[in-house]
Amino acid sequence: MPRSICDILPSAAALLGVPGAEDVLGLADRVGDVNRVVLVLVDGLGYHLLPQLVEDASLLASVLAGRQTERAGRLTELACTFPSTTPTSLTSLGTGVPPGQHGILGFTVNVPGTERVLNHIFWRDDPAPADWQPVPTWFERLRDAGIDARAVLPDLFIGSGLTESAYRGAQFIPTAKGERYAQRVSAELAAGPGLVYGYTAALDHAAHLSGIGSSHWHTAAARVDALLRHLVATLPGDAALLVTADHGGLNVPPQARIDLDADPRLAAGVRVVAGEPRVRYLHTEPGAAPDVQAAWSGLLEGRAQVHSRDEAVAAGLFGPVRDEHLARIGDVVVVCTGDTAVLASAHEPKEVAGLVGFHGGLTPAETAIPLITFR
Repeated sequence: MPRSICDILPSAAALLGVPGAEDVLGLADRVGDVNRVVLVLVDGLGYHLLPQLVEDASLLASVLAGRQTERAGRLTELACTFPSTTPTSLTSLGTGVPPGQHGILGFTVNVPGTERVLNHIFWRDDPAPADWQPVPTWFERLRDAGIDARAVLPDLFIGSGLTESAYRGAQFIPTAKGERYAQRVSAELAAGPGLVYGYTAALDHAAHLSGIGSSHWHTAAARVDALLRHLVATLPGDAALLVTADHGGLNVPPQARIDLDADPRLAAGVRVVAGEPRVRYLHTEPGAAPDVQAAWSGLLEGRAQVHSRDEAVAAGLFGPVRDEHLARIGDVVVVCTGDTAVLASAHEPKEVAGLVGFHGGLTPAETAIPLITFR
């Protein structure tokens, strides 16, 4: 079975001596005996995007080149979970289980029994995070084992439903806008043994707004590299730095975009639209699911894989799915292939149509993520 984002925290916990944790990634062979681990997730740092970053990111360039220097990082390819989107991946990272188990099954999902679409990024306390995402996190397991676990996060993340679902059990260290983030993470690592988690969204933000390969994106890559270089330079002798991502991405040109709300044939029979442009969950009117699936299959032939819910679950897209989470998945699941995206102009903010970079699908550009280890 391919190794994935689900394996990172269990392996890190094994390094730190958590009972029952298994180092399935073989981190001990790479970093040796450590009592501190700093894990940094770079949002949008897809494995297949690394070659495009080398001109702006000297540290990542040295990793990609496999240079054998004293503090060179070692690179491995992992996979994120599906959909390849931030809320799903962060929760799989934190819990160590696939989305079908933890229930954060997309960027947005329908709240079963309602017409409401829950955006996991803006979610606070309704539904209650502990009910919506019931799986214990590895931050809780570290804490219960008496090992300090801290998450250094922007202050606006603290108290959100997604933060509670993905990082529950961590001690949250809020950072203010404009604060020197790299120095704050280093200070937390220097404070004592345990695990420190950090996160940066700069690269993903630039990819969405301006596109992968844009000057904005390259500037963000340089900022990410500066953060990582600072952490490597200040890494204590008994510590390891792990760097990973939640997904990759691709640019979607105007001609590859389809607006379901502009085509009556695609809108027919659809009651609630969720997901995101690369993966759509269509909740249908009673009895309409077969017709909706047939219409979408014909109209998007060669541009998307169109499944019924049962087919998507049977194909293992989400891993094993708990019964109580099934209704969060659409009656029809549309997974875009190539560089296609399905917009929903009447169902989501108009800003979505203005984005350049997207992710969520099953292409290697979206699902392959790096794991880079430094000691």
